[in-house]
Amino acid sequence: MRTLQLPTGGEMPVLGLGTWRMGENAGHRAAEVKAVREAIALGYRLVDTAEMYGEGGAETVVGQAIGEALRAGDVRREALFVVSKVYPHNASRRGTRDACERSLKRLGLDAIDLYLLHWRGSHALRETVAAMQSLVDDGRIGHWGVSNFDTDDMEELAQAVGDGPVCAANQVNLSLGERGPEFSLLPWQRERGVPLMAYSPIDQGALAEDEGLGELAARLGVTAAQLALASVIARPGVAAIPKAVRSAHLKENLAAAELKLDAATLEELDRLHPPPRRKRPLAMI
Repeated sequence: MRTLQLPTGGEMPVLGLGTWRMGENAGHRAAEVKAVREAIALGYRLVDTAEMYGEGGAETVVGQAIGEALRAGDVRREALFVVSKVYPHNASRRGTRDACERSLKRLGLDAIDLYLLHWRGSHALRETVAAMQSLVDDGRIGHWGVSNFDTDDMEELAQAVGDGPVCAANQVNLSLGERGPEFSLLPWQRERGVPLMAYSPIDQGALAEDEGLGELAARLGVTAAQLALASVIARPGVAAIPKAVRSAHLKENLAAAELKLDAATLEELDRLHPPPRRKRPLAMI
């Protein structure tokens, strides 16, 4: 699996498992734990979650799956890269730490590898960053970052931290169907070596049914979903975290990470789903 270099040191896989909508229904828990376990067994090493997902339910699912995998010897903790996020209303100096401790308990971990501010809220960025950095200093998180930050937000964040702590990543909505971040946000982050994590990289499955994409994918011997996903992580500095529960989808997404897209294919993808010609508001789901 290819990795991206973090500006704060260390690496992050270009493909991971998203867990949005997991943990919302107790009746689905066994199947969701099984899916995360299978993902780890297949070779996924990046798992993304948040305290918002199922109000902690997704973190509980992830924690159970990781705990079982560790006890079974399927993976070493240091091989995993676990991402979680703090609610904006919890992102005060004290609230961030308290939220992180709750997430750690649900995950059953001593540290979260990357901890993100889920989106901007009322708390000052300096306050949140100070809390995040104190968690890094105490070994409770490895790196901190943000989510759903547009270019102006990232510029304000950079001004807020000055020569201080560095933002490790920004997670936003990016796919062939939602290419807005490519206009200014992605270039801004590339220039500063800050990876962009793409959520909903297959448009919540909608691109799997895209007729034009399907025809091109068929010529390449892959599925439309694989082509859509491969196109996202083909962009320098971009990782993706598609959600999947079914075994077939887990395998399909993982295989997409190995696809090499030539210039002609990338040009055809631009014809089918043109890149933005102007700045658009950042799309959020």
